[in-house]
Amino acid sequence: MLYSLAMKLRNFMYDNNVRKSVRFETNVISVGNLEAGGTGKTPMIEYLIELLTEKNKVAVLSRGYRRKSKGFILADKDISVDRFGDEPFQIYSKFGDKAVVAVGESRETAIPFILAEKPDTEVILLDDAFQYRTVEKSLNILLTRYERPFFKDLILPSGRLRESRNESSRADIVILTKCPGQLSANLVEEYHSEVKKYTDAKLFFATTTYGNPIWISGPEKLKAKVVLVTGIAHTAQLVEYVAANFELVKH
Repeated sequence: MLYSLAMKLRNFMYDNNVRKSVRFETNVISVGNLEAGGTGKTPMIEYLIELLTEKNKVAVLSRGYRRKSKGFILADKDISVDRFGDEPFQIYSKFGDKAVVAVGESRETAIPFILAEKPDTEVILLDDAFQYRTVEKSLNILLTRYERPFFKDLILPSGRLRESRNESSRADIVILTKCPGQLSANLVEEYHSEVKKYTDAKLFFATTTYGNPIWISGPEKLKAKVVLVTGIAHTAQLVEYVAANFELVKH
């Protein structure tokens, strides 16, 4: 109750302009969640980079969670994972030639740095910024897991929600992530009805597909027996895929 009250008070202050949000002329798209981690934000950021860079100059801004550095850093060829954080480092490694990637704890300070360094930037993607209300967003994308959607969850510490279900009303789009390949029409309708109780945001359904395995140290093909090592919050979908396609010795 105390945690919930604190979050409600914070949001009340932003909703009533007691605390101000900074507005930028550049398009700012936020990707975040109500749940504490594990909804697939990084894959969604990567999907949006692929989608938007066809016609726009895109930058990605992350906090750089658990990095061993402070302040604003713009990625370049000499950046290290320790200084940059694992997820933004992964994004830069994959899209360095397509998108600008930066980290900074204070987004309202980091965005002007990005625009000063890369003035042709047209879209800035904010990673994990649904609760970050200091910056006003052009589009607010809320992710929620198929296995445990926000409307079936509880606020911390009873459940995994950082904020109450009602705060989903700030979203422009809700994406149900990690869905199985096929959903029945009845289930789709049920989820639409549940989401509609809290927000008028458009609802989309997303699934994950996996590419071919890559041999790290050479051109050899992956053997039939594998040991799976993961560093993600929710592993069930990946474990199921690996077990179905290889002999999973250990996870």
